[in-house]
Amino acid sequence: MNLCRLSVAALGLFAGTAFAQSSVTLYGVADAGIEYVSNAPSANGGASLVRMTSGNMSTSRWGLRGVEDLGGGMKALFELESGISFDTGSTNNSSRLFDRAAFVGLGSKYGTVTLGRQTTPMYDTGLQLDPMGYAPRYSLYKMDDVFAGRADNAVKYRGTFSGLTVTGLYSFSRTGGGEVPGNFHVDRNMGISFMYEAGPAAIGVVYDEFQGTTVATADRKDRRAMIGASYAFGPAKAFLGYRWYNGNVGTLPTNGSNVYWAGLRYSMTPATTLTGATYYTDSRNSGQDPFLFVVSADYAFSKRTDLYMNVAYALNRGGSQLGVNGYNSSTGAPTSVQPGSNQTGVIMGVRHKF
Repeated sequence: MNLCRLSVAALGLFAGTAFAQSSVTLYGVADAGIEYVSNAPSANGGASLVRMTSGNMSTSRWGLRGVEDLGGGMKALFELESGISFDTGSTNNSSRLFDRAAFVGLGSKYGTVTLGRQTTPMYDTGLQLDPMGYAPRYSLYKMDDVFAGRADNAVKYRGTFSGLTVTGLYSFSRTGGGEVPGNFHVDRNMGISFMYEAGPAAIGVVYDEFQGTTVATADRKDRRAMIGASYAFGPAKAFLGYRWYNGNVGTLPTNGSNVYWAGLRYSMTPATTLTGATYYTDSRNSGQDPFLFVVSADYAFSKRTDLYMNVAYALNRGGSQLGVNGYNSSTGAPTSVQPGSNQTGVIMGVRHKF
């Protein structure tokens, strides 16, 4: 009888140990606010717009993240992440549930290799070098949405060695429309980045390239290179960066442009953070050279909940059509700006992380 009880206890201990080596975490961000924008397109020209918005400081989302210890320093991992519109309760992408991430992989002390839909090296490095941290309203990636790029059908490597993080990605079909027999150039995406951090300083370099999404456009290419740096001193952190672009796939209004940015993030108190940033686009083939100015205040009630206010001003020059939420779209979306006008945006909201 005692032997039986001892055996059951030993089995229970073994099961508990095995369970502790594997975990699945449910996580997410709930972010919603009220936004005001001026000069939004309307039937009578530019008009003011007040609306509720989701995903302002961070994209609202939920996800599942899992890891299993395989022993010998190796682990298996996966991630599934879906964007949510908290103003309507709908998914951000009606055609795919896990629009933000869906990948599986293996990791060791030499780095991690993952397969599936995942962020590009441009995203990973730019996120750390943008003073606004890619806030959906308003930030660096509104100057070029490829900064926040994701790629389908991608193989990705990431490894960190003594402060240097190396990331490489190869996508067989960036948008899911490629992988054509006999033509592996269709919709291909490649990227590599190096991020070095030493004490208060960090510097990152990235190269990204993708090709046309059809056989007819497979030889067209969009190329981007970026370099940026940050430096922390006391309660402040300064940012500076540059992005070069040239291509003919057609993701931007012109075939070539430079983007410059600078900013400062200041922790006024442990709970209050102030941020200021300036973004400038130099369109090399035209005079369409807009500025975006952003000021942000964030108050943290706790590590998980904060209240924020962002104010932005888009200054258009030479016929550019940059709104505080990005370039004017052909659909006349309410986030765009009346042609030939500047735009002011103000957003206040609350964010909760779980």
